[in-house]
Amino acid sequence: MSLREKVEDILQKIRPSLQADGGNVELVDVIEKDGVVKVRLTGACRGCAFSQMTLRMGIERILKENIPEVKQVEAV
Repeated sequence: MSLREKVEDILQKIRPSLQADGGNVELVDVIEKDGVVKVRLTGACRGCAFSQMTLRMGIERILKENIPEVKQVEAV
């Protein structure tokens, strides 16, 4: 399984909690050599004051815990 597939698999598990609040996350790119995952927060998450906290404390933390190759998550 590629890094991109692993990331998408974990994002699928995160999505229901984001969708419950009217938001979502979209995988934009995975830079395997750097361990960087680029995502776009959409829906209610896009303009939410807590979007950076959702990104760092939620999405990034969960991805790093489950996929050691992930070093950083960036919003685009």
